[in-house]
Amino acid sequence: MVKTIRLTPGEVQHFVNVTSKCDFEIDIFYNRYVIDAKSFLGVYGLDFTKPLKVSYDGYNAQLEELLSQHAIAS
Repeated sequence: MVKTIRLTPGEVQHFVNVTSKCDFEIDIFYNRYVIDAKSFLGVYGLDFTKPLKVSYDGYNAQLEELLSQHAIAS
């Protein structure tokens, strides 16, 4: 599943906390880079003015809620 979101620097810690609780891989595609969504430094180093594509193959209710709160039209 791939969803497009937008984050602010202040939301990174909460985002990483939620993704870290998932027992499946979650990646963020940014330009030509793939970032581990469970890495605070990796996520915090992104350009927050641009949309981020989050890719994952699993289900977690808290993750789904978080992604829907930050979703943008793709």
